[in-house]
Amino acid sequence: MSLTQLRPPPQHAAPPARPSKFKIWIYRFDTKTIPYVFIAPFFILFGIFGLFPIVYNAIVSLRTWRLDEPDKDGWAGFANFTKLLSDSDFWNALFNTFGIFLLSTVPQLLLALIIANLLNRKLRGQTFWRIGILLPYLTPVVASTLVFSVFFARDNGMANWFLSLVGFGQEQPLDWRAEKWTSWVAIATMVNWKWIGYNALLYLSAMQSIPKDVYEAAAVDGAGPWRQLWRITVPMIQPVVVFTVILSTIGGLQLFNEPMMFDQNPQSASGGSAHQFQTIAQLIYKVGWKDLNLGYAAAMSWALFLIILVVAGINVLLTKRIGGDR
Repeated sequence: MSLTQLRPPPQHAAPPARPSKFKIWIYRFDTKTIPYVFIAPFFILFGIFGLFPIVYNAIVSLRTWRLDEPDKDGWAGFANFTKLLSDSDFWNALFNTFGIFLLSTVPQLLLALIIANLLNRKLRGQTFWRIGILLPYLTPVVASTLVFSVFFARDNGMANWFLSLVGFGQEQPLDWRAEKWTSWVAIATMVNWKWIGYNALLYLSAMQSIPKDVYEAAAVDGAGPWRQLWRITVPMIQPVVVFTVILSTIGGLQLFNEPMMFDQNPQSASGGSAHQFQTIAQLIYKVGWKDLNLGYAAAMSWALFLIILVVAGINVLLTKRIGGDR
């Protein structure tokens, strides 16, 4: 008998058992369905509190809806939007909004950039300075605005006292609420005080990701701190700059709390005796909840929404072009 005949036949491994249909279903449910279950609460809440109010507001803007005259409710089409073109109050509020927006946004972002550049250097007590610059942002808007209202008071206000030190307004104190430009400066100061530190920390976090070798090479080439800021720092943190420009545009054109609390009669939402600092947000509130004309207020809201989109887009294009040129 040969050795081949004595060798035992080979043992074949048993095929692996196929998973049951239940396990296959659990696996598919875990990989394909569970992710949608986890993100579903966001879309549900957004649909209820975000998408539905937007759609409903669009429908209201196309209707004649007055709470004081419910029997006159009906379809108005684009009549509310056409009325905006000849509404002097709307154009006055739009002019005030853009005036305050320019006085607050441009200095705000420039000062935030400079402060962030200073905080990015080696300083004693860095944590103290970084926390301190954020304190205005943590202060409630109502509380800070009330303090600034006293600060810009005509009689015994500290703003007029500081101006008197340089020989301005000694005979006649400046009434900050009486004129457009003075009220704009006062309100813009409130906005800048609150948001400069917040934007500075955003810029600072972006600056810390820039390699130090870039600044060392620039210093060897003879570039000073100011040139390094505009030629190196700003182009390399351009995405954050664009982000802050968009946020500032949205917040500046929706300004409501500061001018509302700066008024001596906040309940009227008139923005001064002659509407000299009434913003569009204030006008929307007045038309909707004081005059009870919800249809027209909804049309103003959509007009403001479109204005914000256009202005934000222009600001982003200008910011990218300026950053690219540098």
